[in-house]
Amino acid sequence: MAAQPQFPALTGRVVDEAGLLSREEADALARQLEALEERTSDQLVVVTLRSLQGFPIEDYGYKLGRHWGIGQAGKDNGVLLIVAPTERKVRIEVGRGLEGELPDALAKLIIENAILP
Repeated sequence: MAAQPQFPALTGRVVDEAGLLSREEADALARQLEALEERTSDQLVVVTLRSLQGFPIEDYGYKLGRHWGIGQAGKDNGVLLIVAPTERKVRIEVGRGLEGELPDALAKLIIENAILP
């Protein structure tokens, strides 16, 4: 049996395990994500990680999204933004219910043009 990653606890819409955000930044971001969910019902969670524990970010992100159960049952409308500064990796993991609105190509553009700069 393959090793499984250890996941941080889902403590809210922003889980800053890597300590990249100030308390004020995390709170402001959480309020924006809450407003997005109220408008659209889509659930977006941001997580910064101390380590990917040797896993590819794609595998870690998929497993973390499933573990946390992001998105509403039957809609699979969750999005997980993963930032792993130690490995210098960023990924947007999109639930199947939102793949039409946020395909991988668009997620890549968002990372390259809005997050990384």
